[in-house]
Amino acid sequence: MKLQLFYAPQTCATVPYITLTEAGADFEVIDVNSRSGDLKKPAFLKLNPKHKVPVLVIDGEPLTENVAIQIWIARAFPQARLLTADPKTEIKAISLMAWCASGIHPHLTPNARPGNYCDLPGSEESVKRVANAMLFEDLKIADEMLAGRDWFFDHFTAVDAYFYWCFMRAISFKLDLAAFPHCHAHQARMLARTSVQKLVAHQKTVMAAFAAAS
Repeated sequence: MKLQLFYAPQTCATVPYITLTEAGADFEVIDVNSRSGDLKKPAFLKLNPKHKVPVLVIDGEPLTENVAIQIWIARAFPQARLLTADPKTEIKAISLMAWCASGIHPHLTPNARPGNYCDLPGSEESVKRVANAMLFEDLKIADEMLAGRDWFFDHFTAVDAYFYWCFMRAISFKLDLAAFPHCHAHQARMLARTSVQKLVAHQKTVMAAFAAAS
């Protein structure tokens, strides 16, 4: 089986990078510069006309959307226990990943691209403020879920990889996240994992290379 992960630094392509690494999968990382127009080049649009990462190409067939990718990885590498074995909790895990994708993620993006949400001149800070109010509601829920436990379930799962990216992105925007101590503790546990350390090292290398080429 040939796996290729189309990855861009700091994007949610972070998530399958972590889970594929956790699974011990043999995969090729193809780095794309999301800030220089790579995602709208014809070759990439053939893989994903939605011009977004991640894309996981499985024996030549592209799979998009993080929730689907995480489910595929979990099923292809069951020994990694990236989802729970119990059907009831597995559905809950998929529900939490969908929340990361369709709830938390959209509340993060206005910090990076507020102009995508309103074209009124001078509205950028207002867009960020409204989005961050909703983001903080999300993080409060996650913080309560993580209270007194290491992971969202009884062991590390793909949900933890997804939420790691969400909270990491919030940190990168220099938001005041002091009200979420359990999320911070989860982030620290994630950063101690070999898969995340490998990701961080790769991200630094790629970002440096992109900066040098610009």
